Amino acid sequence: MDLHLYDTLTREKRLFQPIDPARVRMYVCGPTVYDLAHIGNGRAAIVFDVLFRVLRHRYGDDHVTYVRNITDVDDKINVRAVRDYPDMALNEAIRKVTKETYQQYQDDVTALGCLPPTVQPRATEHIPEMRALIEKLIAGGFAYVAEDHVLFSPQAMNEANSVLPRYGALSKRSLDEMIAGARVDVAPYKRENTDFVLWKPAKPGEPSWPSPAGIEVGGRPGWHIECSAMAWKHLGERFDIHGGGIDLVFPHHENELAQTCCAFHSDRMANFWMHNGFLQLESEKMSKSLGNFFTIREMLTDWPGEVLRLSMLKTHYRSPLDWTLKSAEESAKILDDWYAAAADAKPSQPPASVIEPLYDDLNTAQTMAALHALRNAASEKSRGELAGSLRLLGFLSESAAQWESRKQKASGIDASRVNALIADRAAARARKDFKESDRIRDELAAMGVAIKDSKEGTTWEIAR
Repeated sequence: MDLHLYDTLTREKRLFQPIDPARVRMYVCGPTVYDLAHIGNGRAAIVFDVLFRVLRHRYGDDHVTYVRNITDVDDKINVRAVRDYPDMALNEAIRKVTKETYQQYQDDVTALGCLPPTVQPRATEHIPEMRALIEKLIAGGFAYVAEDHVLFSPQAMNEANSVLPRYGALSKRSLDEMIAGARVDVAPYKRENTDFVLWKPAKPGEPSWPSPAGIEVGGRPGWHIECSAMAWKHLGERFDIHGGGIDLVFPHHENELAQTCCAFHSDRMANFWMHNGFLQLESEKMSKSLGNFFTIREMLTDWPGEVLRLSMLKTHYRSPLDWTLKSAEESAKILDDWYAAAADAKPSQPPASVIEPLYDDLNTAQTMAALHALRNAASEKSRGELAGSLRLLGFLSESAAQWESRKQKASGIDASRVNALIADRAAARARKDFKESDRIRDELAAMGVAIKDSKEGTTWEIAR
């Protein structure tokens, strides 16, 4: 069974063949730790966690290296540090902010069922690698020094007579289009408007490090060079997969690819570039101005992490995802059923019906159909396969009893009170007092409890 993945660079779904099957390597852009992560960040974390799990399933747990970076030097971090800790030295305040927000991110994505990556490098721990890359780019004629800045020249890249890809190949934009559409900073020291910063002088009080290229004043790296350096340090000059959200294709990933290929005179940085689609809420783009901007942490107060996870995986990762209350409610009901059916079953290997869609560019939408078919088969074999499949996908982290207990606590329902009412109802039915029996059923319904009568007796669950 072959694994096929979609490559943003070539715009095609291709057979995945790792450079070294004994060391499959993946880099994914992680958070800039200045605030709580929003639910869109959660989608990226979940998508690439599923890919990590699928690669481990195929090649073995010890043969996959997953690197997800932490950006801990950034203007937004500096602004928050000054805002939150005005009486503290800036560097100390920055460390405090990044420590707090990093831990918040870790806690949030763990609650979403995500495994920890193999390595989580911090940008500030890789300044020597950034300086080394910058020196290579200057030596190759792809970067230059101007007013204590070091800038990369896309024009120089495109004029080079070598194996280098064309700048703009990833985002499918020409230099003229980039200038017109301009997420570029205009500055007098730039040779061309599309030139972007690799290194810049630090402002007074900001974190700074010795600068490359003989620049005498201390400085700090640009955003894009950070990921190039961390990927190089932990995965090498060329690796298998680079991932992130679709919003990172330009300028971040375009610039990463350019820097790394030029530094090492290579036609590729990663053999596959993978990007998950946007997330919107109730058919609207998520926006603070619209009042529909939610953090993962806010969502977790209303829903268990596995409900959020399932809601994300019902849609193919490359498609836009419309988060709706109805979808979340449906996911909660599905998980209730899966927990009842499989949480306490002995897991067995996922069947081909589950694996084949995952090997087809992570087609989790099709995988869901296979999971429902396993649930409906209602045999001991299918229960074990369902349990194994759900665990592969990051579900069933609790026992059935723990899941039910969580629901009860979240709803505030008193289980002993419910059981007493059910006993009273059974007694009323036994004496044929159906009026009282119906009244108790209505009382339970008003409490948010749904009951089901069968030959074995009466069971109950929290109504979703």
